[in-house]
Amino acid sequence: MSNFTVICTGCNRRPDQIEEYLEAVEEGEHNETPEEYVKAEEGTYNPENGHFLCTDCYIKAGMPSSPYGWIAP
Repeated sequence: MSNFTVICTGCNRRPDQIEEYLEAVEEGEHNETPEEYVKAEEGTYNPENGHFLCTDCYIKAGMPSSPYGWIAP
């Protein structure tokens, strides 16, 4: 079990505080929490520390990428 909070490092909000993840869970076919959704579906999610960038923050950060995929530091 992890000892960290899953958080967007751009806006410092948890997935359950971000509308895009609340909507995704509400519209989804699976019974999952916003945090579980981010862990499974968010391409910027870093499982080593729980960091990710929500879509708005990803765009504000310049849409970082790499040949191997980009995860939040």
